[in-house]
Amino acid sequence: MKIVFLTAGAAGMYCGSCMHDNALAKSLRGAGVDCLLQPLYTPIRTDESSIAQDRVFFGGVNIFLMGKLPLFRFIPGPIKRLLDRPGFLSWATRRAASTDAKLLGDLTLSMLRGEQGHQAEEVRRLVAWLRDEIRPDAVILTNLLIAGPIPAIRRELPQTKLLAILQGDDAFLDHLPAPYREQAIERMGELGRQCDAIIVNSRFYGDAMSRLLGLDPRQVHVLPLTIDTAPYRDQPASPVTQQPNTVRRIGYFARISPEKGLHQLVDAFIDLARRPGCEDVVLDIAGWLGEQNRDYLDRQLAKLTAAGLGDRVHHRGSPDLAGKLAMLQEFDILSVPTQHEEPKGLSILEALAAGVPVVLPAKGAFPEIVEPSGGGLLVPPDDHHALADALHRLLQDPELRARLGQAGRQWVLAHRSVDNQATELIGVIDKLR
Repeated sequence: MKIVFLTAGAAGMYCGSCMHDNALAKSLRGAGVDCLLQPLYTPIRTDESSIAQDRVFFGGVNIFLMGKLPLFRFIPGPIKRLLDRPGFLSWATRRAASTDAKLLGDLTLSMLRGEQGHQAEEVRRLVAWLRDEIRPDAVILTNLLIAGPIPAIRRELPQTKLLAILQGDDAFLDHLPAPYREQAIERMGELGRQCDAIIVNSRFYGDAMSRLLGLDPRQVHVLPLTIDTAPYRDQPASPVTQQPNTVRRIGYFARISPEKGLHQLVDAFIDLARRPGCEDVVLDIAGWLGEQNRDYLDRQLAKLTAAGLGDRVHHRGSPDLAGKLAMLQEFDILSVPTQHEEPKGLSILEALAAGVPVVLPAKGAFPEIVEPSGGGLLVPPDDHHALADALHRLLQDPELRARLGQAGRQWVLAHRSVDNQATELIGVIDKLR
């Protein structure tokens, strides 16, 4: 079986979707599938070795210039190809993750229109490559926002099966102003209904996106989120701090942004820090920080300093794989109290695999992880007092922390390996052929 996996580069940031796409493509290869991981927009950045192709289609600089400067489409092809070189794209887009999505409305709709959009030339180039050089049995798209070429692929490769993964498309849509959002939703629904299968990582997200996009629930397949468990099998579980009044660490590990709820955890930590027996509890903050959210982080750090807790919070940046594994070994609890309804929860699985119990809001995909794993506690959403209570309970009960951490680790290692998901995905494609 030959598969082309179209993944969307995230302009130099560590992106959960990119990392998962890379791990899944690698696992598909390990299962004997001839799988090409093909970046669109920009090269991908992962915390493990990337197997992505060097070539980039729909290079971000080209796409922007085509959409904003109509005469750019008449520039000779060799010059445009220079702008698609991975090194240039990595340099030119290293700050692009801070671009406000409201500015991308025209470009989003143009991409979704495919051959009728400003990027028609790039659509033809991609489809010609698929038709003339690759001839895949299946094409997998990492989201429906890149689905504009689907009608052309369907026409030129009628036997090729088309699958799209939904993994956070709504978060981008919610940043688009009217009427772009409504038009994008309508077009994504049209393109989604042309796919042979839609893949989601949680029942919650499958139901929500089926309603939003008007998809046939019968074409939606739930393949639960997974991670590459190999690095976690090779290390012991995170040790449990047994003694009170010793340093215990509450960890936040996610993109640093309002929708991921860091401010909720900061408010809960301020509440928690005032309670007896929590005098030496510290808060560690890690994850990708885009330029547009630096002020947000600064406000949270200022709030902690004003509460007299500035020396008990540490910003640990965006670690690579080795740094992430070492950091998780130090956490006693992980909490990511998202404001939005999280469709995945990659860092949650990573924490559980390391033996770290979690405290999460009871919404989105989180109950589908916490309840079957037994690896943590669920709290009412948007209630920092309830969050503080749950954190306090775990901090005061090391045996409970150890029990939850062990249960979560065993569950992830047994049931949420990316190899399992690769096998399930191959099964879905086989049934379509």
